Amino acid sequence: MPITAPSGEHTRNRLRPLTMAIHLLALGSAMAALPAAAQTAGEEDMLLAPISVTGQGERSPVTEDTGSYTAEAARTATPLSLSLRETPQSVTVVTQQRMEDQDLQTILDVVNNTVGVSVNRYETSRAQFNARGFEINALMIDGVPTIWDQPWSSGEIFSSLAMYDRVEVVRGANGLMAGAGDPSASLNMARKRANSTYLTGSVEVSGGTWDTWGTLGDVSFAVNEAGTVRARLVGEYTDGDSWIDLHSNQRETLYGTMDIDLSENTTLWFGLSRQENNSDAPMWGGLPVWYADGSRTDWSRSKTTSAEWSKWDSRYETRFINLDHRFDNDWELNLSYTRGERNSESYLLYLSGNPDKTGATPMSSFPGMYKTRTVQDDYSVRLSGPVMLFDREHDLAFGYIHSKQQFDADTRQALTGYGGVADFDSYDGDFPAPTWSSLIPYGSGETIQKGYYGATRLNLTDDLKVVLGARVSEYEKTELDYLRNTRSEQKVSGEVTPYAGVIYDLNQQLSAYASYTNIFQPQSEKNASNQQLQPIIGESYELGLKGEFYNGALNTSAAIFQIKQENLGVNTGDRIDPQEPLLGFAYVESEAVSEGFELELSGELLPGWNVSAGYTQFDIEDGQGKDTNTLYPTRILRTFTTYRFSGEWDRLTIGGGVNWQDSIYTYAINPSDDLEKIEQDAYALVNLMARYDITDNLSAQINADNVTDEKYFDIFDAYGAMTYGAPRSVTATAKYRF
Repeated sequence: MPITAPSGEHTRNRLRPLTMAIHLLALGSAMAALPAAAQTAGEEDMLLAPISVTGQGERSPVTEDTGSYTAEAARTATPLSLSLRETPQSVTVVTQQRMEDQDLQTILDVVNNTVGVSVNRYETSRAQFNARGFEINALMIDGVPTIWDQPWSSGEIFSSLAMYDRVEVVRGANGLMAGAGDPSASLNMARKRANSTYLTGSVEVSGGTWDTWGTLGDVSFAVNEAGTVRARLVGEYTDGDSWIDLHSNQRETLYGTMDIDLSENTTLWFGLSRQENNSDAPMWGGLPVWYADGSRTDWSRSKTTSAEWSKWDSRYETRFINLDHRFDNDWELNLSYTRGERNSESYLLYLSGNPDKTGATPMSSFPGMYKTRTVQDDYSVRLSGPVMLFDREHDLAFGYIHSKQQFDADTRQALTGYGGVADFDSYDGDFPAPTWSSLIPYGSGETIQKGYYGATRLNLTDDLKVVLGARVSEYEKTELDYLRNTRSEQKVSGEVTPYAGVIYDLNQQLSAYASYTNIFQPQSEKNASNQQLQPIIGESYELGLKGEFYNGALNTSAAIFQIKQENLGVNTGDRIDPQEPLLGFAYVESEAVSEGFELELSGELLPGWNVSAGYTQFDIEDGQGKDTNTLYPTRILRTFTTYRFSGEWDRLTIGGGVNWQDSIYTYAINPSDDLEKIEQDAYALVNLMARYDITDNLSAQINADNVTDEKYFDIFDAYGAMTYGAPRSVTATAKYRF
């Protein structure tokens, strides 16, 4: 989070909710007009995406083999299985087809290409995910929060998508499902299932810029003749350099799962996964913005602050088991257990300061070594089904979630390596490896979350539905700092997070909705005394229109929102301990209000024409009416489309898109000890693709990203530092399906 701008800083004109609502209603009607007209003109000839049916006619959220850019249902916002139109919040589903078309390989790629969310990648191995002006900290797998702590993150942004069917993005507060309700967004990665009763799968190889290459295999099959026992295996390996000198990354993913039909109504599914990420010569901190004389730097995008011996390796292993049972009255019971374990080991070099152009002023150096282990156990039970009341069928869901996370960190203190870098202009990573002490305890912590929730959808009339829910949470966190011999505790019990939404069907295609929820979010930010800040509290409101066309093949939405927060941590610009960079900056509690709107369209617009497009605009102010959280863009455009030709060219698919965002900035102390603005101007990244089906089973695809070779940077809010984004790159992929 940034330093607050001086009071004299010009502020933007604010687009207030009433004005936004008028514009949105007009735009929503316009968005609905095109699909409705197309439906009337060519409804009989419309080619719809395949529809998956599970159970007794329930909607399936699975996107694999649908060829679609949208999904039938999602469960990230509520425990009820609702279509996107029936969900009273902004929801985006990044489908399997979009992952393939855009060559989205990691969760970082998803966030960079999804409506309403953005990335501030301030290092090679760490980044901030953002939505509606606030950080995203809710990263989930099958609805269960993962092991992810920003200061200690070590590969989460590179989490491979190979084992996932889709990524569901719910924008706004999501305390009903995520527990501590983050007001920004929740990212839920849904695992692939072993759903095939015959041998099927795919193999692909890829290669591209910076000597990157990869291979991926995915196979499903029936274990027994009856097909009641099914298995799936996924394996992936990627290796390659990057645009940054010395830096390379290797990623390995293994995933295995089985589905066993114990009876016609009962399925046991379980599995395990292993994701390993090895990063050589990663940057720890960004590049300096100023020279010692106060002039601005202009580094090559290949410039590094790392050293040849630096590394940041991590391994994430999960084991899970689920039991799904459908009763004769259509009620469903789900029991699940997940255990995740992340291990990380890093040897890093932190360079800071403002170098002299002549080499007279050195960069200071701080070597650091850390070994961490995080273990998380999650238990959950969910009971859901229909009920009859006043001659109408309604939906109910109840559940309990228990999560326990144990964190331990050890360190080796550098006995040498503090001499700095005399001439950073010519620095190429040749920095002597330090002498390290023996391994000693650094810190540990334990976090326990318990949640009891209930939700219902009341079908008051044929056109009017109300979604009501609440969660009662218990939160307990204990942290130990062995080097400073300090202990901190946070404990909250009986915290109630309500959820309310109303949906009104204007016609067969269009609905209006409104939703409200409270915000409760314990935060990891600490004050100057290295004590955690009080939990964030607040309220989140959303009002909008949603459209569903062509039997769900195309979804549209328009929304306005307002988020009010108290106790939000704001960066003071001062480090807790200048001798220990990992402790980060000191924060103070403040207020923040975010107001804005979003537009989105996803799915098949016309036969063969898939589209994902959206625009987000908001303003965020602190308690004094000043812009805050300015490291995050407040205007974001995301577009991508593909078209498959017909006739003689029906084997060819072409596509492309534009990702645009407005300027971001912060204020930092320059070499003259003055507060100076660091700003990245608005920019657009253009991405293209083409795929040709050589045979019915074999295809060749090429993706080109940042084709205009736009030079841009993200901001590391530390001593005025920045990290450049990726230049132009090209990837070629061959894929064989069987």
